[in-house]
Amino acid sequence: MVRAQCPEYATLRVATILFVGNEVTKERVLRAELDIHEGDTLPATSLAKRLEANRRRIFNLQLFHSVGIQTVCRNGDITILFGVQERWYLFPVPIFSLADRNFRSWLDRRDRWQRVDYGLHVVRSNFRGRNEQVTANLQLGFNKKYELFYEAPGYGRRRRVGFGGGVSYYRSRALDYDVVSDRLVNFREHDIYPIERQYVTAGVRWRHTVQRLTAFDVSYHQERISDSIQKLNPDFFLGPSRRRYVEFGLTTTLNRRNTFAYPLTGRYVQVGVAYRAFLTSGSPNITVARAQYSQYFALGGDFYYNFSLQGQLRFAERVAYADNRAFGYDALVRGYDRYVINGRHYGLVQQGVSYRLLDAGRLKLGGLNNPKLNSIPLVFYLNTFVDAGYVASRSVAANNRLPNQLLSAVGVGLHLVTYYDRVLTMEYTLNGLGQRGFFFRTEFPI
Repeated sequence: MVRAQCPEYATLRVATILFVGNEVTKERVLRAELDIHEGDTLPATSLAKRLEANRRRIFNLQLFHSVGIQTVCRNGDITILFGVQERWYLFPVPIFSLADRNFRSWLDRRDRWQRVDYGLHVVRSNFRGRNEQVTANLQLGFNKKYELFYEAPGYGRRRRVGFGGGVSYYRSRALDYDVVSDRLVNFREHDIYPIERQYVTAGVRWRHTVQRLTAFDVSYHQERISDSIQKLNPDFFLGPSRRRYVEFGLTTTLNRRNTFAYPLTGRYVQVGVAYRAFLTSGSPNITVARAQYSQYFALGGDFYYNFSLQGQLRFAERVAYADNRAFGYDALVRGYDRYVINGRHYGLVQQGVSYRLLDAGRLKLGGLNNPKLNSIPLVFYLNTFVDAGYVASRSVAANNRLPNQLLSAVGVGLHLVTYYDRVLTMEYTLNGLGQRGFFFRTEFPI
């Protein structure tokens, strides 16, 4: 359209950049994401692609329902107008959740109806209109948790240096203290709490744009287990019932996916290293390196393909049971949800093909006049996937058969992308043990 307005110009000069609709969000927050500025000269042939890339950057701040762009050209000078529709930024959400890793683990508990958490989770996004976030948790019930976190991606005109920090206190009536037959063994005490954790953290962020971020964090931790847990598993903390440590973490992320909630094209790279220095005797210091690479492709029509590679290396003379996690927590071969596989190192490969089954557009809710709340997007994807993973462990109990074994799974799923970047998935999976089952998740799996 711009070339049609100024057909005789091979290059165009950016005269003005305007924003409309950002009633809360500061304009300087949006300008900091752009790689075009007033006074720049751009080739006319690549202008449309350049503008779309900048529109996606602003959309992936996850502050707006929609981001549109319009341009006007006159005598080789262009005016660029970004139109945004802001979201609702304050979410006080009641907590009513299951006190387990996932729904399958909760079903396997005999005391499942007592293993429920309740309370209030409050998130204030775009705090002060500067894309800062304040998160508070007041959780009661089976697990008690009191937390307050603050995250500022960047300060100043260019918003390149930011800060993050927070405090957390947690204790629970029960604790998984060992793995037997590849499943967690739980111990519950009625009079005292078998586990108590508290930590404080602070860090610096170096942020080029929403797509490129490096974070350095330092945290101080105190943890305690009851005498009963120490007797049941002396290696839980490698001897003592209390420990203190300082952890240093450095993580860099390159996120060039088209959308962050449910990506269809682009790539994602994250590399991190953490060093844990213990201040109490008994536990050697630990170094952990992690990496992830994901790629997303449009195959044509409504078909999309994605794959992801993840890995972890953990280095230490000895590793306590509490620090030896691998599959079953953040990383998972789908279909093995009921199992936990501990070990120092792991590798995980995931891939899938998605088909856009139905795009219902935006449903309007009657009775609500606020555009931040009354428009609900609904998109359904049909997905097929294949996962494979391997956990390397130095010593394995005879009754645990999954460490040092190739794990695999295939399945089919239905994904729903909806309100405020929410992704709901229902999957039917066949794993390498010949077991089948339905699984529900609340995030994009790759």
